[in-house]
Amino acid sequence: MHKKDIQHFKDKLLKEKTILEEELKTVGQSNPEHPEDWSATPGEIDTDSADDNEVADKFEELEENKVILNKLEPQFNDVKSALERIENGTYGICEISGEEIEKERLEANPSARTCLKHMQTK
Repeated sequence: MHKKDIQHFKDKLLKEKTILEEELKTVGQSNPEHPEDWSATPGEIDTDSADDNEVADKFEELEENKVILNKLEPQFNDVKSALERIENGTYGICEISGEEIEKERLEANPSARTCLKHMQTK
């Protein structure tokens, strides 16, 4: 893959990483010891005036945040992994066949690990 193409995909991945990180911060927090792990957080609760309904709402919000987090966290980690592959020179190579991943596939999913032929395998 040409340097120009790699830079193009790196730019896309960095933009996606920023967006995902901002979305993750709205529903959770990163574990400082394991940055790839995120924990869902509820919104702030006023404990002085907390009534049963407010507490129930916060538990519901926490559960909703867990669902969102479970979707975003793997995407975020895939993007970070793709950026690492760029740095170590293995970006754009199918992890199964060792062949170059199609540019169309990378345009659709810059963090793809496999070519179209093997996309259902991983």
